[in-house]
Amino acid sequence: MNRRAFLAASGSLALANAVARRSRAAAADKPALLGGKPVRTDPFPGWPPTSAPMEQAVAQVVRSGKWYRNGNVEAFEERYAEMNNARFCVATSSGTTALFTSLGALGVGPGDEVIVPPFTFLATVTVVLLHHALPVFVDSDPETFLMDPGKLDAAVTDRTKAVIPVHIGGNVAELDRIGAVAESRKIPIVGDACQAHLAEWKGKSAGSWGTTGCYSFQLSKNLCSGEGGAIVTNDEAAADACFAFHNCLRRRSGALGELQYRGGRNGNFRMTEFQAAVLLSQLPEIAARAATRSENAAYLTSQLREIPGIRPAKMYEGCTRNAYHLYMFRYSAEQFAGLSRNGFVKAMRAEGIPCSPGYDPLNKAEFIRDALSSPAYRRVYGDAELARWAERCECPENDRLCAESVWLYQNVLLTDRSAMDQIAEAVRKIHAHAAALASA
Repeated sequence: MNRRAFLAASGSLALANAVARRSRAAAADKPALLGGKPVRTDPFPGWPPTSAPMEQAVAQVVRSGKWYRNGNVEAFEERYAEMNNARFCVATSSGTTALFTSLGALGVGPGDEVIVPPFTFLATVTVVLLHHALPVFVDSDPETFLMDPGKLDAAVTDRTKAVIPVHIGGNVAELDRIGAVAESRKIPIVGDACQAHLAEWKGKSAGSWGTTGCYSFQLSKNLCSGEGGAIVTNDEAAADACFAFHNCLRRRSGALGELQYRGGRNGNFRMTEFQAAVLLSQLPEIAARAATRSENAAYLTSQLREIPGIRPAKMYEGCTRNAYHLYMFRYSAEQFAGLSRNGFVKAMRAEGIPCSPGYDPLNKAEFIRDALSSPAYRRVYGDAELARWAERCECPENDRLCAESVWLYQNVLLTDRSAMDQIAEAVRKIHAHAAALASA
């Protein structure tokens, strides 16, 4: 090859390499759904956590032959009560049965009403229906995703037997204002802290406020044993009633005097020794994991709130610790060239960022309407009252919230700061190419 041919060939090769580099750079900038490279290819930490101490604890229970509610359950109740600024803890088979037991211990039954929020897992309402009581919905505060405390008092009637504020995602409901209404109207508070392990209101465990606080240890929870739950309380009479209701009318060990609970209805909703052993083995790490979630959530919030159309959930001033079982934010399609919320979620997943669109409006769930149209409900409440129920339970703010909500799961926060940068980078990339994504 002569010099001229060599230079021509070299120039063509250099040009081809430059074009290839620009093509790769352009592809890297494009969203993965449009042929670009995902922001993250490494998996996020798996869940649930496992360890040698957990395996040893379960094996010890197996070898002991003592599988019934025994030493491990009682040890866990003692430790968990202490962690939650509570005098008493009753361990149950699930978070659902913790809520069900709390309402049963309060005597909730047919003809009663229980106030609930519409942005929550269905179990919050299921337990009301299982007692043949009427769930009454109070609209959401879209800034926090929690029950709007300013709308609570108007929902109270002479039939109201309890209110269930839900600390959804680990964010704490406005317990001062809710507590003030409950106290003035003499209504017990059953706190749904199923997603709020170690969450705090004014420096105290969120579950320790109110008559009872209920927790879940289902597989996805920040403290988990596959299934399992707990009730914490500072009211000894409530502890005795909950223990009897969940344990075939048996008397709680250490209960004062010879008084036997005579609440009538009862069941078997006990935690097993296996569940308690798994939970006890995780307690040494729970505080460190909570700190990691909080630090990463604060850093992620500082980035996401700078992106137009992304509004991280706010906390009330009294919330001194958010458990961040979920990292929640609102998404505005208008700020993303009309890209739908579900389209945004799909694009985020393609970038290697697992996220979810959150809950549908629970007050409009078909299973509730099926229950209320049953012969039993019609006999107890009457057709006129049930016809009025939908109007009483309109929640327009929650309707909008459910159309805008997005969340990340707690294990996504159990990483390092660079992973939070990747999440923000994915959102920025989607924002920059939103019009193309919307029309794809």
